[in-house]
Amino acid sequence: ARLVSAAMDNKEKLLASAARVFAEAGYRGATTRRIAHEAGVNEITLFRHFGCKDTLLAEAVRVHGAPAVDMIALPEKASDPFAELLEWGKSQHAFLLERRSLIRTCMGELEERPAVGHPAQEYPHGTAAELAAYLTRLRSGGMTTLPFDPAASAWMLLAAIFGDAMWRGILPELYGDSAEHAIVEYVRLTLASIGVTVVPEEGHETSAPRARTA
Repeated sequence: ARLVSAAMDNKEKLLASAARVFAEAGYRGATTRRIAHEAGVNEITLFRHFGCKDTLLAEAVRVHGAPAVDMIALPEKASDPFAELLEWGKSQHAFLLERRSLIRTCMGELEERPAVGHPAQEYPHGTAAELAAYLTRLRSGGMTTLPFDPAASAWMLLAAIFGDAMWRGILPELYGDSAEHAIVEYVRLTLASIGVTVVPEEGHETSAPRARTA
């Protein structure tokens, strides 16, 4: 049992080290020697668990780029579209912000090494599908008043949140004063585009508005 536990600890250390080094140094800089050293194990242990560098990096990206289990999910039965989407959007933004270095590196390596960067694609596709399903439920429940394509609307909101998390720190002049205010606007504009009117609370411009359907 102790041997199994030690093996799992080493594997987890290697995955965490690989994700961190890959994010910092890219594919060429993420040598097996450096990854093993930062994980506190030898290279033999690395190759015993993963066989080769590409397999290790792909698994590290898959594990450490995956959404956290405690992230806010969209409800099966919508009651307040603005509040629900706002909390969801904040959760998505926080997740992306925390992993922005890893995601940027994956995007930079994707064309040359798709096998390594490909696992990072699992996040946007799954997240966009969840959001599109929620928007479809809003329409089925009579909470929208305009025709729309759920997939396109989902990608529009997700792309806004993604771009904010990736580039606000690099191009702050393009994104306004705060991410919190920006996310409010991304959600409000998305809902307006599908016919859900968001009404600000009187005297509290920055507080959570109410959603009103026609």
